[in-house]
Amino acid sequence: MATVAPRLIFRAVGQAAQGTPSGRGCCCHLRQGARRLHLSASRNEAVVISGRKLARQIRQEARHEVEQWVAAGNRRPHLSVVLVGENPASHSYVLNKTKAAADVGISSETILKPASVTEDELLDLIVKLNDDTNVDGLLVQLPLPEHIDERKVCNAVNPEKDVDGFHVVNVGRMCLDQYSMLPATPWGVWEIIKRTGIPTLGKNVVVAGRSKNVGMPIAMLLHTDGRHERPGGDATVTISHRYTPKEQLKQHTILADIVVAAAGIPNLITADMIKEGAAVIDVGINRVQDPVTAKPKLVGDVDFEGVKQKASYITPVPGGVGPMTVAMLMKNTIIAAKKMLRPQELEALTS
Repeated sequence: MATVAPRLIFRAVGQAAQGTPSGRGCCCHLRQGARRLHLSASRNEAVVISGRKLARQIRQEARHEVEQWVAAGNRRPHLSVVLVGENPASHSYVLNKTKAAADVGISSETILKPASVTEDELLDLIVKLNDDTNVDGLLVQLPLPEHIDERKVCNAVNPEKDVDGFHVVNVGRMCLDQYSMLPATPWGVWEIIKRTGIPTLGKNVVVAGRSKNVGMPIAMLLHTDGRHERPGGDATVTISHRYTPKEQLKQHTILADIVVAAAGIPNLITADMIKEGAAVIDVGINRVQDPVTAKPKLVGDVDFEGVKQKASYITPVPGGVGPMTVAMLMKNTIIAAKKMLRPQELEALTS
């Protein structure tokens, strides 16, 4: 059981990530199936990709995987979430994660700590959870209070339990195109692109944003070799950041087949910056005041109404990348429960 299950699961993960063998192209039946997951659109507007529908599909896959794992006599996967402070957004994100866990059959717990918790106290808690054999997946919700070193905390989590994919070992393995715990948001973007049938081989991609948890991993997944252990998209990727002048950014985006906006700047990407038929993935989550109602609302980094008139595909905010992030976190928790990243399991997988 210990060797058979990892082979089956990683093949499923690999195929989902590639779309087709070696990560090249996308077969017609995948495109046709993906089309059914999208909202309808007129001929002159982009197809609005429903992240919620794609996420439901992935969660159904995860639910089936958990049921098979438990039916084979294994313990139910367990996710522990550490939440520090009273940040309303963080509390909302954690609630969504624990609800998703219950939906797919993963048990979970949320451990609350006050914002005054010391770094040493938090690190001691992580050590205890690392050592707890009943805990399969472990994440510490970010951001943390300023007096706590986030990098130190992320590196304190056991890489085999690191369902956020933030540990330096997992980041390094990802950059080397090896099997690893992929960060949930970048993996969600990757799955959107592949399951929608958007081609990446030889295409031009712009990733607006270079954060180590989102922008950089997205760029890595899209540009790396589709023939490697962890297949990539074989795209030509340009990364922009806060010091990229807007006009220079436009020079890149206007040539891009795919634009991934992950800078955290409302309306950074406008219609005049996009070529006809480009695919636009909006990772941004920005809270702004609605000019009509004066109430807060969520918007992305893309001028949605303007860009959808020119793009071929576009993701909305909310309802695009967000639900996919949570779905991929569930997949990572299953990987952790099956101990699929232990050296002996990886050796069996690649032999």
